[in-house]
Amino acid sequence: MFTETDYEKVLKTISIEKANQLGIIILIPVLVVFTGIHAFLWGNDMLDYFRVDFSPIKILRDGLLFFIAFLIGIALHELIHGISFALFAKRGFRSIRFGILWRHLTPYCHCTEPLQIRHYIFGALTPAVILGLIPAVTGLIIGKYLVTFFGIMFIVAAIGDFMIVQLLWNEKPTDYAQDHPSEAGCFVYRKK
Repeated sequence: MFTETDYEKVLKTISIEKANQLGIIILIPVLVVFTGIHAFLWGNDMLDYFRVDFSPIKILRDGLLFFIAFLIGIALHELIHGISFALFAKRGFRSIRFGILWRHLTPYCHCTEPLQIRHYIFGALTPAVILGLIPAVTGLIIGKYLVTFFGIMFIVAAIGDFMIVQLLWNEKPTDYAQDHPSEAGCFVYRKK
């Protein structure tokens, strides 16, 4: 049973600016690795997109569709966080809040109650797995580069989540973490 007085409270946050910069930097190696594997498995079939019925209208249409899919994916990313956190929150989905940090144009999901760190890490990583890793690997298996590329984008989009998990990695899994109400990160509650 969590009682705040039994714990030492420590603030652990990340810089959204640094997360965005790291996301841009990490995009290159993630893109190269998955694209390289795709090319190895499927040859240059990803170039077929540009060879078959190529037209500027097709590029604009597909670009718009991908952009819309990406926006929907961003909303799903936060919803998956919320569902994952709610599984372990005593008050369930009533403890989940969504919003946007307008200063950074960054959507967020916030759990208002402390969760055990192992549950918090699960909730932090679930969107990267569901929207990033699974589509990226599925695209490699079925030979559809756009599916792989979608996964790549959502692996990179989860960079802030990976940074927060890295802050918590050496914490005791049964201690607690609670989202910071206005910054990217959390309070860690270490048992006294």
